Amino acid sequence: MVERLARGPASVSELAAPLPMTMSAVVQHLKVLEASGLVVSEKTGRVRTCRVEPLALTAAERWLNDRRQSVERGLDRLGAYLEATRSEEETSQ
Repeated sequence: MVERLARGPASVSELAAPLPMTMSAVVQHLKVLEASGLVVSEKTGRVRTCRVEPLALTAAERWLNDRRQSVERGLDRLGAYLEATRSEEETSQ
């Protein structure tokens, strides 16, 4: 849903159309996205239109990048440890 909304605003029906979910499930997902601040919606008549909140999306992207960097540092340390262990085994044989 967020990926679709990144291309522009959409009604709840437009968001639900390609998904193998009930309308109720789509609405529940949108409520979670709204509660997180990633999505904002407004109702005009009977149509609820949703859009991405760019500042919240930027904050989420920053958070994900921080997590990615942390995981990569851990993997780098693991790789260095495994390389050192392999070198020690090779020299002891």
